[in-house]
Amino acid sequence: MRDRDESGRPRNARPRDAYGRPLPHGATGIPTMPDDIDLPPEEALAEAQALLDADRPFHAHEVLEAAWKASPDGERELWRGLAQVAVGLTHLRRGNARGAEALLSRAAERLVPYEDAPPHGIDVQGIVKQTRELAANPHDDPVELRLTKP
Repeated sequence: MRDRDESGRPRNARPRDAYGRPLPHGATGIPTMPDDIDLPPEEALAEAQALLDADRPFHAHEVLEAAWKASPDGERELWRGLAQVAVGLTHLRRGNARGAEALLSRAAERLVPYEDAPPHGIDVQGIVKQTRELAANPHDDPVELRLTKP
């Protein structure tokens, strides 16, 4: 039987590791991001960057996904692409090079339209370049991805 939240929606109550993999019930896991996280773009970028820097791309994805769902129409695909980059990094850390390659390639293509006028100081050109490099040559070493320009 699946775990459910107070409203009856399916939820996985199992703890998770740093890469989002479910652990056995009762194990000590890494806290996930709240379902109702709602941060302004600059705060979402800072939080996602801190999580990426801590080698927690799964959790960075949760922050970026929340920003994607709350973003205005003109930025939705940008945030969706950033979330896909984080999921691609998660696949790399889990040892799934094939899944990482597919997600990172899709993410890069989704981000390209934002290269000329990136909002919020996002380094779209740098992210696209690094994402394409990782898709072509996946490895599970930690990746130092910068979301914004210095």
